[in-house]
Amino acid sequence: MEPEASRGPEAPNLAQMAASKLSQMGDRSKRLGSAMQEPARQRRIILVIVCVVLLLDNMLYMVIVPIVPDYLEGLQKSAERAQVSPPPAGNDTRRREPAGANFDLQIGVLFASKAIVQLLVNPLSGTFIDRVGYDIPLVIGLSIMFLSTLVFALAENYATLLVARGMQGIGSAFADTSGIALIADRYPEEAERSRSLGIALAFISFGSLAAPPFGGILYQFAGKRVPFLILAAVCLADGALCLAVLKPFADRERANMPVGTPIWRLMTDPYIAVVAGALTICNIPLAFLEPTIAKWMEDTMHSSQWQMGMTWFPAFFPHVLGVFLTVKLAAKYPHLQWFYGAVGMVLIGASSCTVPACKNFGELMVPLCGICFGIAFVDTALLPTLAFLVDVRHVSVYGSVYAIADISYCVAYATGPVVAGKIVHDLGFAQLNLGMGLANVLYAPALLLLKNVARMRPSYSERNMLLEDGAAGLYDAVKMEQKQKKRKGLCESLDGDGVETFVGRSFSQEESSGGEGA
Repeated sequence: MEPEASRGPEAPNLAQMAASKLSQMGDRSKRLGSAMQEPARQRRIILVIVCVVLLLDNMLYMVIVPIVPDYLEGLQKSAERAQVSPPPAGNDTRRREPAGANFDLQIGVLFASKAIVQLLVNPLSGTFIDRVGYDIPLVIGLSIMFLSTLVFALAENYATLLVARGMQGIGSAFADTSGIALIADRYPEEAERSRSLGIALAFISFGSLAAPPFGGILYQFAGKRVPFLILAAVCLADGALCLAVLKPFADRERANMPVGTPIWRLMTDPYIAVVAGALTICNIPLAFLEPTIAKWMEDTMHSSQWQMGMTWFPAFFPHVLGVFLTVKLAAKYPHLQWFYGAVGMVLIGASSCTVPACKNFGELMVPLCGICFGIAFVDTALLPTLAFLVDVRHVSVYGSVYAIADISYCVAYATGPVVAGKIVHDLGFAQLNLGMGLANVLYAPALLLLKNVARMRPSYSERNMLLEDGAAGLYDAVKMEQKQKKRKGLCESLDGDGVETFVGRSFSQEESSGGEGA
């Protein structure tokens, strides 16, 4: 009985300690939650979330480069072995042609299918983002990307790989567009917006260039599923962080959100059309060289497998350098964004024309680095310009305009794997590069049309839209004050006292104006 008596007083103490620990953990989680909701910190976390989304999407896009050809070849050989069973008598006179004739076509279609599906879904996703905001489409896109990554990991035949690729295109149309639009919305100041979009572009570049070595090494030593399962785990973690920070399904008033300009009207805006054309043409060399340069290197340079696998990786560093330089120049001379884009297109054109003249792997690195350096200039200068054009010429809702930017990229990457091989076969690799280089150089002067964009001023602001029918209540008043503070760089959430003070000031102003009218 003594041990029980001795344990008696300790049991309440243990319960109290456990309750105290739980209370402390609850307080810490509340403090963490409130810290994550601070506007400045939340913007940084949102930037991290979007950068991870773009990294994942581009890694998943390029990780199959070293995996799929070998994997499909293995599937093809196993199918041929299954067919080469002792044939019945009298049926051995007809033999099928080897499936290798369609092998390149299968790979090209698999690579292009993601961009084709994304191209078709983007007009719908852009409109949807404008209607419901940026957070819900971002979660939808992450969820579809997560499922597509799992399907890639579990796929056992070509049809399943094609389905997974199409799913990735749908997820990208929602996640990429809403992510870039979210950055443009949360960073209204031009210098901060350029810097943040530049960081996002650096993650796009890193994902595209690091994925082939990442996928090739893991595929060789750990099997096909491992690289996709790792990407799926990162996608799941990013989705959980997105739910915790953005709280997309919380009850919030959406009825009074400003209505964005329809995507068809944005497409007919001449300034936006010029930017979209530049984004398409500057990415054509990259999109057309990715599926053709490895075979050309093998035929002309007798390059090894590791050289073909590492073709684009050195170009990551000049791409990041180009992003850094453009952000710095845009902060100092923001009115010259069009000029940075034009310089980038001339660089891309000159570099593309010199690719066929290269005789070894070392020489080839120079024009490829020049292409990526130029693309960094064009993208980093023109993506913030799209948001600025929407601010000054339309309504500050960015879903549809960045859907147009995504469509511009998809046009290049959807046609590249299918058209580039045909051009090389019919005309030659040198003619392909000369044509792409000439297109970039000839398009560069069109960016002169953007020369006076920096001098534009808003003609029909969001504030006017909210007030055109008179104030509709507390939401409109708070929304306008938040928008004003955001544009002045003083973005801070209104607490309860602030709302009461603001509403009291509004009512007092209305009473005074009513008294004067009387």
